[in-house]
Amino acid sequence: MQRGNLSRGTEFVLVGLSDAPEVRFPLFVLFLIIYLATVAGNISILVAISTNTHLHNPMYFFLGNLSLLDILCPTITVPKMLEALLLENKVISFHGCMIQLFFLIDVVGTEIFLLAVMAYDRYVAICHPLQYMIIMSRKPCAHLATGIWVAGLLNSLLHTSLIFTLSFCDSNEVDQYYCDIPPMLALSCSSTYSRELVVLTVAGAIGGSAFAVTLVSYIYILWAILCMKSSESRHKAFSTCGSHLTAVCLFYGTTIFTYARPSSTYLPNQDRIVSMLYGILTPLLNPIIYSLRNKEIKCCLSQWPFLWLLAWCKR
Repeated sequence: MQRGNLSRGTEFVLVGLSDAPEVRFPLFVLFLIIYLATVAGNISILVAISTNTHLHNPMYFFLGNLSLLDILCPTITVPKMLEALLLENKVISFHGCMIQLFFLIDVVGTEIFLLAVMAYDRYVAICHPLQYMIIMSRKPCAHLATGIWVAGLLNSLLHTSLIFTLSFCDSNEVDQYYCDIPPMLALSCSSTYSRELVVLTVAGAIGGSAFAVTLVSYIYILWAILCMKSSESRHKAFSTCGSHLTAVCLFYGTTIFTYARPSSTYLPNQDRIVSMLYGILTPLLNPIIYSLRNKEIKCCLSQWPFLWLLAWCKR
């Protein structure tokens, strides 16, 4: 590639997956099954929530948003990865790469905000149960949902504009199976110091604030649970919070590791594994986690013949 900013006709090559013919097809089958199971599982949660009036409350409203994000996240990256594995077409256009990164950062940022809001929702439900339906009424929930989606969009606009105004030269090979911030920074031949500073600052602010809201919420929740006299009430409270806390640990740990560090520490092999955890496995596990630990979800899923996979988990 010639030195300077990439032109409209420039293409990138995604080199994050194996070139060995003997493993390409097994990997294609594996990731296709994971992707289809992820989409089916999260659609099942959405159908269960939308068709059961007993699930029309704030907790399941936010869970529906999480399921939608868990459909979008792998849909942004996995189809291109499957194409590369099956057809050996690893080329992605400049604009295609930009669009992929934009939507990926949008979804990841929105999910970080959403998990913090879900922690606050559980805090209100457990610590202020009598005021729950007042504090978390339809209007505030709609405002919160709109706010987190808009915040994710603005965050993505910032990062995408910073990354794609860099100069890329000498090589067009992206050492990842999709376009993301760390490999794009590593690929640039211009100074990335200011961009990295912004990425670290914004990632630290977003991740830190979301983690703080989650941590404080769960400190209050834990204290309230320990003060409960009924063991049944404590078990129910732990059950409703356990699913969310598991999802938080899975998602926060991997995303913070990916984005809240300088590009000089970027290790392609290690980062590919981590990115698969939050980009592919976490969206697959979330519906299983919530269906296993939530009696209302399991009961609703068992009423739908085409949702047998998740309903089976309750056995």
